[in-house]
Amino acid sequence: MHPTLSDLGWSQFFTDQLDSNEIETLTPVRLSGVRRRSVVALTADLDRKEIALTGDHVATDMAVGDFALTDGERLIRVLDRKTVISRKAAGLAAQAQLIAANIDTLIITTSCNQDFNDARLERYLAIAIEAETTPVIAITKADKPEGLTAEAYAERAKALYDGADVLLINAKSPDDITRLEGYCGTGQTIALVGSSGVGKSTIARGLTGEDIAVGDIRDDDAKGRHTTTARSMHRMHAGGWLIDTPGMRELALHDASEGIAMLFEDITDLAAQCKFSDCQHRTEPGCAVQRAVKAGTLDPERLERWRKLVDEDTHNSETIADARERGRKFSKMVKSTMKAKKARRGE
Repeated sequence: MHPTLSDLGWSQFFTDQLDSNEIETLTPVRLSGVRRRSVVALTADLDRKEIALTGDHVATDMAVGDFALTDGERLIRVLDRKTVISRKAAGLAAQAQLIAANIDTLIITTSCNQDFNDARLERYLAIAIEAETTPVIAITKADKPEGLTAEAYAERAKALYDGADVLLINAKSPDDITRLEGYCGTGQTIALVGSSGVGKSTIARGLTGEDIAVGDIRDDDAKGRHTTTARSMHRMHAGGWLIDTPGMRELALHDASEGIAMLFEDITDLAAQCKFSDCQHRTEPGCAVQRAVKAGTLDPERLERWRKLVDEDTHNSETIADARERGRKFSKMVKSTMKAKKARRGE
């Protein structure tokens, strides 16, 4: 059967963004690689083609998974994204970095051992919820759990967010890989995230047949091997696409307040019952959150993890917003200066 745009993940959402002239003169493609001055794009025939970036188009404004329009040689326009995953850029730079676009499912990997970390899973879940992608927690090494039973690890994961599917798998088992393929059918796009050594590359190899060295996302230190340097898209056996997400040593939240609120809905519901609208949920009188902690119905450790995510997201979001405002003011100043120079020259 001849491939079509729908095999790439195209839907009515993207068709509705085109005008009649674009439909007649331009070609839709999906970005499978972003370089400094060009992009690699997948056509409806599933061929890969390099397309030049010209004019105002810059690589940092694009993500693997984006749909775009081309005249055959140049990229003309990037279409609005259905979903997007981003982070605050690593280091001191106050800017957001795009990770992947138009993902349907984010498969969050951990394992039945000391890697299992509630705070890390909640971080990934908040990102998935904010991006409006479907979160799936895949807990590997279910055949040889350490410390707890595999089922106990699954219960811990389910307690974090009941909107996520939780699967216990052995990444080396073809039967278990088949269970993941339900999220990987034609037109579907997934991404794998998780810390080092939990089996992401093994899962990716099972889903695609390719030897993909999926990079590690580490939020605690800068150790470990980061084997790939550019994101890319890979066709899966089930017909969908896997977006590789390598090399990120930090996964800093930004603009994820709604995702955090949904993930910690139990706390946000309690906060709405506090006596004071600006309650900090520490020692204020009439605090429904602290009342639940004292009653034993709210885990104080969960409350502390919520605080940390809210504080981080608030700080990073404000930092990026400030940087964007400075950028706008600088751009406006440059334009005003150029206009004044032209006026003086009589242009």
